[in-house]
Amino acid sequence: MARGGRHPSGGGGPDGDTLRPARGRGDLARPNFNVAVGPNGYAWWYVDGLSDCGSRAVSVIGFIGSVFSPWYRWSGRKCPQDHVCINVATYGPGGRFTMTDRGQSALRQTASRLQVGPSMMRWDGNDLVIEINEVSSPPLINRIRGEIRVTPSAITNVELPLTPDGAHVWRPFAPRARISVNIDRPGWQWQGEGYFDANFGSRALEEDFSYWTWGRFPTSGGATCFYDATRLDGTELSAGFAFDHDGTARKIEMPPKTGFRRTLWAVKRETRSDAGYKPHQVMSMLDAPFYSRSAVRTRIDGEETTGVHEALDLTRFRSPLLKPMLAVRVPRRKNWSWD
Repeated sequence: MARGGRHPSGGGGPDGDTLRPARGRGDLARPNFNVAVGPNGYAWWYVDGLSDCGSRAVSVIGFIGSVFSPWYRWSGRKCPQDHVCINVATYGPGGRFTMTDRGQSALRQTASRLQVGPSMMRWDGNDLVIEINEVSSPPLINRIRGEIRVTPSAITNVELPLTPDGAHVWRPFAPRARISVNIDRPGWQWQGEGYFDANFGSRALEEDFSYWTWGRFPTSGGATCFYDATRLDGTELSAGFAFDHDGTARKIEMPPKTGFRRTLWAVKRETRSDAGYKPHQVMSMLDAPFYSRSAVRTRIDGEETTGVHEALDLTRFRSPLLKPMLAVRVPRRKNWSWD
């Protein structure tokens, strides 16, 4: 695996659409899970994967200050370490969703490991290894055990501020990777294309954004990622980057923004594609009143590709009426014993 790709071409800019060298978390050649997260803040480490056969997918998010937890919001966001979670979702036949909001006693951090109760993420020097032991949310309640291994083609050394003041930062560790899934459910042993990133912030997402979309798409040269966001102050983020297999990153000219079918909850969706091409969903992954994750096919510089896309409607998420609905899917378990 290549280490620390070269810096992005082009200089930094005030518009918040330019990558900069990663800073402040000791994560240039690997992830650092021992980050300090202050009141009102958050950190999350995100993995997804699509099976080579195209019929299954997975996502895993390790949260400190779980941004989509109603319990963190109701607490006043005073202590992010008291609202931690390893969220696991499997998509396809037999798919399940797990997201338990756990208290501070369940959290253990070192530079190479994030442990939240019975599950953990750890960096073994070459791979990100995720050990899962969770219970899925209603209505399909099952214990989900297993291991997921992500093998990056390279670790980048760049990050993207999502706001001009740097209150929110996207850290694309491995835009291109292989993923191996071994979960103790029928059919949940597979390999495919993977991805690994992180986001860090010192304010709630809904304090600064009304809407965003993100997408990551494998290409013959590596991967292309897009971040489009509407900030509450009316400014826009429109950012696109190509990542080579060795981790080198460069800013690209943005293809046109193109809408495609809304979700079952009528969440608006759009992504980038070559002019005249209509992006389309090939697999629904997560469909919530304020959020969509799906496998989407698009075309970039003449190359058709299937990747993972998300759309986040933070105007909807801001509604207090939504939080009790979320609490059903995100149970709270305050206490944890390591005995």
